[in-house]
Amino acid sequence: MHLFFTAILCLCLLDLGLCFGLPSPPGLDKGFNLLGTTSILPQGRIVKTAKESWKFIWQRMMAELAPQSKTGSYERPSYVSNGAIGSSQFPDEGGRYQLYVGNPCPWCHRAKLAIALKKFEKENISVTTLLDDPVKASRGGWIFSKSDKDPLGSYDLRELYEKVSPGYRGRCTAPLLVDLKSKKIISNESSDIVRMLNNANLGKSDVESIDLYPLELRSEIDATNEWVYTLLNNGVYRCGFSTQQNAYDKASADVKRGLERTNEVLAIQDFLCGDSFTEADLRLLPTILRFDGAYSPLFRAGGVNRRIRDYPNLLSWLQRCWKIEGVPQSIDLEDAVSSYYRQLFPLNPGGLLPTGITIEEIGLI
Repeated sequence: MHLFFTAILCLCLLDLGLCFGLPSPPGLDKGFNLLGTTSILPQGRIVKTAKESWKFIWQRMMAELAPQSKTGSYERPSYVSNGAIGSSQFPDEGGRYQLYVGNPCPWCHRAKLAIALKKFEKENISVTTLLDDPVKASRGGWIFSKSDKDPLGSYDLRELYEKVSPGYRGRCTAPLLVDLKSKKIISNESSDIVRMLNNANLGKSDVESIDLYPLELRSEIDATNEWVYTLLNNGVYRCGFSTQQNAYDKASADVKRGLERTNEVLAIQDFLCGDSFTEADLRLLPTILRFDGAYSPLFRAGGVNRRIRDYPNLLSWLQRCWKIEGVPQSIDLEDAVSSYYRQLFPLNPGGLLPTGITIEEIGLI
């Protein structure tokens, strides 16, 4: 903390004119011109103070954004998931349930994919798309747009949580599945939402839609989900949200191992659990679609400049998935990727947006 206050003192001295240097040419911003002045403080002290102060502030912001263990590892929060469509409390019927999702979020993308692949329409289940705007949000980062308002009349997701779960304490996250009739939360855990959407009809008469969790593959899907989540789904976030080197090194090694393992599995079959697209593929897809644009360059997941095209079998799998009806319509990739740079300001404090990666550059078309 003493370094932080030293930095404040230094800036105050600069403001009072106690540090002098040559005037800068017109139109040239040289900051405080510390490196070009005769300062009352030695350069080494200034540099060390700036680095340590910035790191302290950054670590505090990161802990707010992403809860940290004592070793600097990201610890994903737990979620509310105590209901299920098809139970006596939440019967399987159409037009009763509302799903809240945000385009940038990979966990929301899972639920959107389930809706698309099951070919549910608005009369089966309604979907509201949230906007990511942590400046306008009262807590968390999601607000409702004027063009896609909350049917329960909320301004942002925090207000909705208060309505459907009075006294709620915790992070106001999406996806969120709500029963409009009872005005209660069913779940905000993406994996459970995907599973219950797969099992539900929601008033849909066509029961020949895809089964994402077939009985004969359930044990294999469960096992695959476990390592995909640890190494890749959560692994990329453990990279991006690490605040100590050892934590990052372990997470990055996990991501690299996950990519290699996935590439090996897909060398002998079209999808993760055989010849057909299942829940395991659905859970991996949002991560891989965002990898080249956000997780590799911004999160440094798996090391420097790692790309999906470096794994030919994984790239072929991604191309197969992209051709499935409903998948391309489930995401605005440019918006999803740019959100990471716009909203995760501790990772991108300057707010500069890199030249966006296109679906052509990823190799999807």
